[in-house]
Amino acid sequence: MKHLLTLAACAAALSACSPGKPAGTAISSSAKFNSELPMSEFMGHFVDPAAFMYWKASGTEITEAGERDLSPTTDEGWDVPVTGATMLMEAGNAMQLPGRVRAPEADWIKYSQLLTERASIARAAAEKRDKKAVFDEGGKVYEVCVACHAQFVIEPEVKANGAAKADPLPAMPGAK
Repeated sequence: MKHLLTLAACAAALSACSPGKPAGTAISSSAKFNSELPMSEFMGHFVDPAAFMYWKASGTEITEAGERDLSPTTDEGWDVPVTGATMLMEAGNAMQLPGRVRAPEADWIKYSQLLTERASIARAAAEKRDKKAVFDEGGKVYEVCVACHAQFVIEPEVKANGAAKADPLPAMPGAK
């Protein structure tokens, strides 16, 4: 019996010292959010800069002078894509806040959660300084952005204003 009480006391002490479980998807009734910022501004001032912080730290640039690796070369340089991916993770969370969710809600939530999921993987790649994984995971984040924009930006624009009207492309030189 003494061992059982000792075990129970140790378990209680350990659980008291361990960090609590993070809040789930439930939002406290006392939480207050200001989600008045238009989505275009949220994207333009937070999400886009975060994505470009990440994307600009990978791949190669090819010019007449040759090929240049865009991967960071310093600790400070590697902090940039880590920060960008971290911001994208939180952007996916913030997009699910009351006042930010768009219809159809299930699709919006799916893309928001997928952004957070893929940005988390991208962050881990940047923390490991894995050039190939940073590039590959950046592409997977981009896929989420493109799919979401197609449904929530491009399709509504086309429905509201019709297909884009533009002058036809000029004829190719030498084409008849």
